[in-house]
Amino acid sequence: MTVPTSSGPAAGGVRLYGEEFAARPEAAYDKLRAEGPVAWAELAPGVRALVVVSRRAARDLLNEEETYSKDSRLWGDLARGAVPRDSPVLALMAFRPSLLYADRDRHARLRHAMDDCLARINLHHLRDRTRGHAAVLIERFARDGHADLMSQYADLLPLLVFADLMGCPAAMVERMVTACQGMIDAGPRAEQAAADLAAVLAEIIQLKSGRPGDDCTTWMLAHPARLGHEEILHQLVVLIGAGTIPTAAWIAATLRLLLTDATYAGDLSGGAVTVRRAMEQALWTHSPMANFAVHYARYDTALHGVPIPAGVPVLVSHAATGTDPSVPHPGYGNRSHLAWSAGPHRCPAVSHASIIAQTGIETLLDRLWDLDLIDPFAPNRPGPFHQCPASLGIRFRPHTADTPTAPSLPNAGGLRDHGTNPPRHHRHPPV
Repeated sequence: MTVPTSSGPAAGGVRLYGEEFAARPEAAYDKLRAEGPVAWAELAPGVRALVVVSRRAARDLLNEEETYSKDSRLWGDLARGAVPRDSPVLALMAFRPSLLYADRDRHARLRHAMDDCLARINLHHLRDRTRGHAAVLIERFARDGHADLMSQYADLLPLLVFADLMGCPAAMVERMVTACQGMIDAGPRAEQAAADLAAVLAEIIQLKSGRPGDDCTTWMLAHPARLGHEEILHQLVVLIGAGTIPTAAWIAATLRLLLTDATYAGDLSGGAVTVRRAMEQALWTHSPMANFAVHYARYDTALHGVPIPAGVPVLVSHAATGTDPSVPHPGYGNRSHLAWSAGPHRCPAVSHASIIAQTGIETLLDRLWDLDLIDPFAPNRPGPFHQCPASLGIRFRPHTADTPTAPSLPNAGGLRDHGTNPPRHHRHPPV
């Protein structure tokens, strides 16, 4: 494969990492917007990329397969050794034989296998499974009167659900949780975390090769596309990585919105606004994936008037496009945001992530009373790729020994806006 050269400014551009970016990401996006619809940024020390902050330009990029490739072997700086070998971004940007880095026919084959496996998941069972894990997690801190909803709830819930979906033995779940978080944080241990996750998944594949089950790993092994074990491993990396960490961030962003926005807090008390509406607003204003969907131009080109050298990483800022001031906002009920990406690489598990997030949020709000957020302005976790609070500390009325267990939520899609019997998940329920 011919690796094109790249060109660009001597400096890397706006920094999309570090404490300042974690505390004030919108300030960084404003600086990028001042440069144009596409601008140079630095993702980590020594790693330059172009970042698309215009929603219109991002949609054009995501739908143009003839010009742009997902294959990171085209990354010129990496091929020439100009990217630090221990750079934390390599855990998510270096090539892997998965659908995330594939184009055209190869992508279609891998995507077909992924779509078929996801289609076999019973969504009603998924909701029940999520509710069960959520209840167990909540009971661990329900008597304390306080908790960090990131580390004690949002981080764990999607991982526990996806561990079940992949047939992961209980003894291996903690290893998977630790590895996934290390990868997405894009910190010093990202490379080791990626290796740890691969080791866990290899063990699961080996286990299911001899003892098939009713799970995604088994379905991948038996799929007519005849994926090899290495291909399956990297498919599962995409499934667990893309399905869990962004979902955790989505849960956190929605809870923070519900607990801090006066309009939502008041409407929840009256049962007039659904959790689902707040979830959609969070996708616009706090996209779980901040900057991702990495592409590489196959040849020197331009995007909305900005030169795009071949072989340079071009990321979509899902966060910045959701708050793009140059586009009239269609309203938070409209789903034209790019939080799920777009085009042939649009997220294949929208329904699954939505069920996990909505069920997790509703279960928590149903079972805990008098919720108050301790620090509404906690910074994000470090790294360029995701947008997730570093912590989500809450106070609430603690459960006591005689506190009745809250009833399970109905399988009715979570719509609770009919008003006659308002839900118990408002902040100050009647005593």
